[in-house]
Amino acid sequence: MQCPYCNAADTRVIDSRLAEEGTQVRRRRECERCKGRFTTFERAQLALPNILKRSGDPVVFEESKLQESFKRALYKRPVTQDARDHAVENVMRKLRQSGEREVPSRQVGEWVMEELRDLDHVAYVRFASIYRSFEDVNAFRDEIERLQRLPTAEQRKSQMQLIDEAAAEPEGAAVVEPPAPRASKKKKAR
Repeated sequence: MQCPYCNAADTRVIDSRLAEEGTQVRRRRECERCKGRFTTFERAQLALPNILKRSGDPVVFEESKLQESFKRALYKRPVTQDARDHAVENVMRKLRQSGEREVPSRQVGEWVMEELRDLDHVAYVRFASIYRSFEDVNAFRDEIERLQRLPTAEQRKSQMQLIDEAAAEPEGAAVVEPPAPRASKKKKAR
């Protein structure tokens, strides 16, 4: 890695740590010549699927467009840059995990809405109004009522904990089998 201060080619890594939930490596480096220190981030570059537009045309996925969508929805909202970057990374992780060569843009939009719902409700409604092409005030009202009926991020996390606890039954726990179905008795013909 070239030194950003003196452009020397010899720098050494003095510290490495995982960042962004293990999806990046943060490295502290020091220049051998000027002794300047700086930080670099390393991330695996994986092929992401193409996005299938509503017209049916596939386009190359662009992270900058995803970033811009979040930026516009979260404009002047009390959400940190780190939280926004984490939400973008979550959508990109879902894209990679889909295993598909092409993912419909509607699916990406739904993933963005899931992330915005957890970050900020105003940003969620902003995005939904454009994404779902609201025509009037009633569409806004319907979406807000729908949002209020959905469980919060904390409620979903607590539900997942209950599911995880139920799935991890202790060894030796008694398993109750449902009763076997009864054989039907046929009446004898006379």
